Amino acid sequence: MNKVILMGRLTRDPDLRYSQSGQPVCRYSLAVNRSYKREGEPDADFINIVAFAARAEFAGKYFRKGMMVAICGELRVSSFDDRDGNKRWTTDVIVTDQ
Repeated sequence: MNKVILMGRLTRDPDLRYSQSGQPVCRYSLAVNRSYKREGEPDADFINIVAFAARAEFAGKYFRKGMMVAICGELRVSSFDDRDGNKRWTTDVIVTDQ
């Protein structure tokens, strides 16, 4: 089972765009506080979120930087080649409920 539940604050306004086929895609990131703190380590994790279709349009219309939101989704790890031909990896949460 691949299920992620997060609650955090938006670090920036969502970026709503449309694919070549016209499908809405919205990207944003959440600052999620850690449940424990060690000296010298950050207090929060910054997690990339991607929403599609109606969820993307909802986030683009109603979400703003600093808002506290809760989402459910699936963790996805993807790879791509950058301009220099180096392989890059991304880890995103794909929204299934918000």
